[in-house]
Amino acid sequence: MVAASAGMLFVAPGAALADPPSSAIDVSPTSLQRGETFTVTETLYNPQDFVVTGAKAALYGKETPITDIADVVSCNVACGVLGSSLRATVGDLAPSQSATVTFTLKVKDTAPAGSVTLQDQFVGDNFSFETLDGPAVTITPATDSADVAVALTAAPAGVLSSEITYTITAKNSGPATATGVKLQATLPNGLQYSKSANCTASGRTVTCNVASLPSGSSAKASFTARAGLLTIGTLTTTAQRQASSPTDPNPANDKASRSCHAVTSLLISC
Repeated sequence: MVAASAGMLFVAPGAALADPPSSAIDVSPTSLQRGETFTVTETLYNPQDFVVTGAKAALYGKETPITDIADVVSCNVACGVLGSSLRATVGDLAPSQSATVTFTLKVKDTAPAGSVTLQDQFVGDNFSFETLDGPAVTITPATDSADVAVALTAAPAGVLSSEITYTITAKNSGPATATGVKLQATLPNGLQYSKSANCTASGRTVTCNVASLPSGSSAKASFTARAGLLTIGTLTTTAQRQASSPTDPNPANDKASRSCHAVTSLLISC
């Protein structure tokens, strides 16, 4: 007699599908240069058994505030800035209801290079969910740009002298070599261009040319201005990058000013 044993197969009841996260984002593209646009699609889902009123999609930057990285170009719903976050309002969300928001953003010209993790959150008037990490975006300087920053110093020639020596410093942060760099300084009323070894003047506009600036290098150009006989008060001179090639991606550091004070034309402090 042969005994046969039959094994019993227990099949677990089909587990319910897990709820989607309360918020999630999709980003395209994730590799960006300053001035480029990208989209962030944020989906909200209400897993609660009550209505979340005033539902909003919130978007943050983990390492750097999103508001320091990008400006809002458009949204498919009403959106704006709140503190260091972006918010888009979708209205009330009933249990198991979802909503989708699409932000179109433009990378700021001043956005720091590097990788930033985007974060998302479902925020309501009566309930807010946790902040979740999303994809990272990487901001890289354009390889065909050269960021030329300008600084200006001023030094009186000495006691009982009417002359001030100005020095303009141009520094190239790259990434490319800057060529055809032209710097200009504008003198205030009361000052006249006097002399320079590497600059020229037309009226109160002083122009200094720099042939080439490799990435990471700097160059200086100096000139002297003379105060008129009746000059008194504050004298503010402004220097700026007037031209360079290739494109300068950060115009915020293209200009610098320096003020001196004349008690008389022969007594000047800076």
